[in-house]
Formats: sequence, C-alpha cells, structure tokens
Amino acid sequence: MMDQIFDWCVNVLIYWANVFSITYKEINVWVFVIIWPILTILLIVVIIKQQQRIQRLSKND
Repeated sequence: MMDQIFDWCVNVLIYWANVFSITYKEINVWVFVIIWPILTILLIVVIIKQQQRIQRLSKND
C-alpha cells in the first residue's frame, strides 16, 4: 500500500514537473524546500492571529 502511495506521489511530481518544464529534482526543491515551508509559516501566522481574536472576543463576554 505504501509503495502505491509513494509511486502515485512521484507520478504527480513528474506530471507537474512536465507541466512547468522542469526536472523532477527541481519540482521536489520547489515543493519541499520553498512552497511547503512558506505555507507552514503562513498557517502558523494565521493560527496565532485566530488565537488572538478568540482571546479578544472571550474578554468581551
């Protein structure tokens, strides 16, 4: 089962590499070194802002 999931993920990366006319290695760098960390940081910022809003709303009750 895990091999099938891995193979599917590799095929998705190969597909997107072809779409953008880059190599498999380059799409790997873009996804896992650039895009993923940026999204993670953005989501952490969103979570912190939401927690602050919740705290402010709780104080107003």
